[in-house]
Amino acid sequence: MSKHGKKYLAALAKVDLNNNYPPRQAIVLAKETSSTKFDATVEVHMRMGLDPRQADQQVRDVMVLPHGLGKAVRVLVFAAGEGATLARNAGADLVADDDETINKVQAGWTDFDVAIATPEMMGKVGKLGRVLGPRGLMPNPKAGTVVNPQDMGRAVTEAKAGRVEFRLDKTANIHVPIGKVSFDEQKLYENFSALMDAIKKARPAAAKGNYIKRITIATTMGPGIKIDALQAQSMDVSE
Repeated sequence: MSKHGKKYLAALAKVDLNNNYPPRQAIVLAKETSSTKFDATVEVHMRMGLDPRQADQQVRDVMVLPHGLGKAVRVLVFAAGEGATLARNAGADLVADDDETINKVQAGWTDFDVAIATPEMMGKVGKLGRVLGPRGLMPNPKAGTVVNPQDMGRAVTEAKAGRVEFRLDKTANIHVPIGKVSFDEQKLYENFSALMDAIKKARPAAAKGNYIKRITIATTMGPGIKIDALQAQSMDVSE
């Protein structure tokens, strides 16, 4: 069994594992316990009171974090005609309007963070599922990454600004990044508040009982810090 290093253990010593921290205090502690040399990502992990085997208890949506993710987002767009023009104008890193890029992706190239496509291109993009699917890059209408040509500019702009997708996984958990350790406390708090609002709005009608069971915040390679789920669900950004 691998052992944690001295830095991790020192950070863990600052965390009361039996305590459910108020959201703002948990964010401050997450920043304090980050010990990586690089600008670590701050991630939120939620244990949901849902059954992922039930079709009417699924959670999947997209949102734009108020302060983005703190990194450059590389966007690949599969579009032709008007959609391709709008994508380029909005700052897409690469627009694939021929078979060359599709063949490149099919061969295994995935040097991008978000893939967006028009419905007309999905016939060709569909064969890339083997490559894009396991990496979470396959364009999907539910994720807002299959859009009509006239909406392409908005989709690219939102993706570049820090749009994130959240979805219930097979273990009834949701994992979402909310920024970087270098963000100040208020920006992380506002991103977290916006995420909580989106999660609450995405509650399935079939959900019963305790919708959000547990919330943990952590930085890359940092210890998990438990957040009081009830306080998180009644957050006020102005606090």
